[in-house]
Amino acid sequence: MIRVAVDAMGGDRAPEAEIAGVLQALAGLPDEFVVQLVGRSEIIEAELAKHPDADRSRLEIHEAADVIGMGEKPLAAVRRKPRSSIVVGLTLQKQGRSDAFLSAGNTGAVLAASTVIFGLHNGVERATVATLFPTGTDPVLVLDGGANLDCSARELVGFAYLGTVYMRDILGRANPVVGLLNVGEEEEKGTAVVREAHHLLKQSPRLSYTGNVEGRDILPGPQRRTHVDVVVCDGFVGNIVLKFYESAGRLFVAMLSARAPDVLERPALRELVGLLDYSSYGGAPLLGVRGVSIICHGSSSPNAIKNGIRVALQAVNAGLNAHIAAEFAQREPAARS
Repeated sequence: MIRVAVDAMGGDRAPEAEIAGVLQALAGLPDEFVVQLVGRSEIIEAELAKHPDADRSRLEIHEAADVIGMGEKPLAAVRRKPRSSIVVGLTLQKQGRSDAFLSAGNTGAVLAASTVIFGLHNGVERATVATLFPTGTDPVLVLDGGANLDCSARELVGFAYLGTVYMRDILGRANPVVGLLNVGEEEEKGTAVVREAHHLLKQSPRLSYTGNVEGRDILPGPQRRTHVDVVVCDGFVGNIVLKFYESAGRLFVAMLSARAPDVLERPALRELVGLLDYSSYGGAPLLGVRGVSIICHGSSSPNAIKNGIRVALQAVNAGLNAHIAAEFAQREPAARS
C-alpha cells in the first residue's frame, strides 16, 4: 500500500483545498493508497468534519505544530522549524514510514528540506523542479521551473538527464527529445553558460539532443520548428515562461467568456479548456533528490491537489528514484573523463 504524505497547511487555501483534493483523490484515483495529512491536528479535524461522508479508513493524521510561511527564507525556516508540516512530512519518508510527499507551501522550503533530508543522488549536482506544460496534445516538460535561478552548464546538462528519465518513466516516451532554451538556434547565441551547456549536451551520451530551441518551439503548432519533449533552462527563465504561459491561458478563457460566453458551453471547447488547465497535471516533481517530493502551486485547487497525488503515485509505481540513480551511475564515468 503506497503512503502519500500531504502538507495540509501549506497552500493559500489550506487546509480546505488540500483536504478536498485528498478526498477527491481517494474517491477517484484507481491506485490503492493511504494519505497522511500532516499539520495541526485540530485544524485538520475541523476541516474533515465538514465532510462527514469521507472514508477515514485510508486517512492518517500526523501532528506538525509549525507552518513555514510563503515569505520566510527557505533554509533558515527549515532549520528553525523542525516541527513544521514540510519537515515532518518529508521525515516520514526518510524514516520509511511514507513513500511520497506533496506540498503547496513555500517552494524554496520544500526544495531546501528535501535536499537536506533526502540528499541528492550520486552525480546529481542540483535538484530541479520539472513542470509539465499542457499543449492540447502531448505535454512538454520544462526544467528548471523556478528552484534554481542561476545554473552552471553542468547543472543544465544534469537537468536534461533528469527530464529524460522522467519522460520515459511517467509519460512513456522511449526516446525523449531534449532542447536547450535559447534566444536563437545558432551555436553562437546565448550567454556564456548556455553556449557551454549546448557544447556539453552535444557530447552527452544517451541523450537525444536536438540543439538550441526558442520559446516558440515549446508548444506544438505552425510556429514550431522542431519536435521537443524536454526543454532545459535555468529557473529564472523557466519560471517567467511558466507564469506567462499560465496568464496567457487565463486571458484567452476570459476573453472568450466576455465576448462569446455561449462558445464555452460547447462540449468541444470545454474539453479544450480542460486540456490546457494546469491543474489537470497536478504538481511538479522535484527531481534529483533521493525521495519523491511533489511541489504544487500555492493557489492550487482541489483538482490540482488530486492530480498532484496522482503524479506522486506514478513516480512511486514507476520506480522513478531507482531509475534516476541508475542513469547517473552510468553517466558518472563519462562525466569524470
